[in-house]
Amino acid sequence: MNQIVGKRDIAFVVLDALRYDVAVSELEGGRTPNLSRLLPSGWEKFHSPGNFTFSAHSAFFAGFLPTPADPNSPNERLFAATFEGSETTGPNTFCFTEDNLISALRARNYHSICIGGVGFFNKRTNLSRKLPDLFDESHWSQEMGVTGKNSTELQFALARKLLWQRPPNSRTFLYINVSAIHQPNCHYLDQTKDSLATHAAALRYVDQHLDHLFRTLSKNGTFLILCSDHGTLYGEDGFTGHRIGHEAVYTVPYSHLLI
Repeated sequence: MNQIVGKRDIAFVVLDALRYDVAVSELEGGRTPNLSRLLPSGWEKFHSPGNFTFSAHSAFFAGFLPTPADPNSPNERLFAATFEGSETTGPNTFCFTEDNLISALRARNYHSICIGGVGFFNKRTNLSRKLPDLFDESHWSQEMGVTGKNSTELQFALARKLLWQRPPNSRTFLYINVSAIHQPNCHYLDQTKDSLATHAAALRYVDQHLDHLFRTLSKNGTFLILCSDHGTLYGEDGFTGHRIGHEAVYTVPYSHLLI
């Protein structure tokens, strides 16, 4: 990452609430063609540091991204706020003294943009301003939130517009919290109840709009992190939702790559 920071734009796209099993099934079934082209080797199986949006993102922005589910896989972190005793910081880790990644990148001439989705980014309360206020600019609207059926296309269109208008002589750190997969997602199959089927349909909707975003990012030579922050449950073991210590919640799809 020390060869990336300062030389490349960085984009972090979180497909909020996307389950690993659904992501893999849809990709392997050929139903997410844009993700298939981007990830020819498929999704990696990782564990999230949190089981709901706020806890996961608080960790993410401090440098604690999802970790490999395979205990034998390397676990050197991409980013790390400096502190004594870290066992996952290595020679390839971008280390910083600031308390969050956004501030660290700002100090290195990055302009940071947040395009929010779920409620923790809506800036309507002190709590829901905490994450977006880390950024130089942040954006949210009801139409881009969890109830907006066209949320993803609006989020990605705004991202492309802002990238075209970015300040001169600066790098960009773009963060997008994709809200469509988070419940409620039943409207993607014109149903009245959320299910694994509507969860998958929401992912297919997101995939339809990824190509234009990826094309814009690739023009600038971007390091992309693409993952979920947590999964969600639809009645498994009697549970519904997330903020639950369940394998389907803490197991997430993950990938990072240069595009």
